[in-house]
Amino acid sequence: MESLDDVIDAMIADRVIHRHRRKWLIAVGVVLVLALVILLTGGWKERKGRTVDTMDAPATLKAGRFEVGVSGAKLIQTPKTDYSPAKARLEVALQLKNIDEEEHKSVSFDTDLLRWVVPGKDPVKPENVSCKDRVVGYVLVYGLPAENCVAKFDVSPNYKADSIEVGVLAESYTSANGLLGATEDPYWQGENAVAVVRMKTETTTETEG
Repeated sequence: MESLDDVIDAMIADRVIHRHRRKWLIAVGVVLVLALVILLTGGWKERKGRTVDTMDAPATLKAGRFEVGVSGAKLIQTPKTDYSPAKARLEVALQLKNIDEEEHKSVSFDTDLLRWVVPGKDPVKPENVSCKDRVVGYVLVYGLPAENCVAKFDVSPNYKADSIEVGVLAESYTSANGLLGATEDPYWQGENAVAVVRMKTETTTETEG
């Protein structure tokens, strides 16, 4: 036969359980709702970042057979006139040097080695890279100092940005697969990302003369 103390303890325990039962039911309900939301949204998805470093301009880095300096960007806007529509272009200042220790060849800088990194869109190649106002075919001679060059990107007339990012790619000095009938001698080929350079954008206005 239970004693009076046992009966009192049982009554107290029952009241405590009833008092906290509602809180436990609410907590369990919240957990179930969260689990359902996670399931419907595809579960816990890992956010994957860049596989290369992001640095601030001015920056100079080795990219295959070139040394690439990125020092700044200008957004140049041309207002509409009676004879022409409004235009704009983005110019990125570069310092390019041929450091080809493998072949010592004089070559032009390939526009495929630069990308304008546009949020939410595919990276954009420059329209051209000019050195000493020569748009196509300017040859960088191995061993000479860096040349001041400009990468130009077309943008919409109403484009605005306080800063941009430009990705730099590099070729690798490797040989092709001889089983496919190609030469097994190494050569510069392919493009792999090296780094992303972030820089502030200076906006200027240019009038057509």
